[in-house]
Amino acid sequence: QVQLVESGGGLVQAGGSLRLSCAASGSFFTINAMDWYRQAPGKQRELVAGISNGDSTNYADSVKGRFTISRDNAKNTVYLQMNDLKPEDTAVYYCNVRGKRLIVDFSSWGQGTQVTVSS
Repeated sequence: QVQLVESGGGLVQAGGSLRLSCAASGSFFTINAMDWYRQAPGKQRELVAGISNGDSTNYADSVKGRFTISRDNAKNTVYLQMNDLKPEDTAVYYCNVRGKRLIVDFSSWGQGTQVTVSS
């Protein structure tokens, strides 16, 4: 199994910043894509940002210019730098990592980290 541990959530005022981290651990795996999703109360989970193993990135329109996704392949870790946070960014944020373990495809989810932005 490939396990993910998230950190970095918290409470911040509007206009503030937070940096989320998601570290993957396990054995005999390689990572392809790493994504961040979020889910606000009463809403569906949505893709916030993604990064491929070639470092191509994509962002939801609502966070473009404010959020930056990056990865450290040596640490099997993906980051989400969130600047100029808005109350509508309040949600539980989840990382998703996809790749191969031995010859089998895997998709793992983090436990989620709460981000709360006060107005």
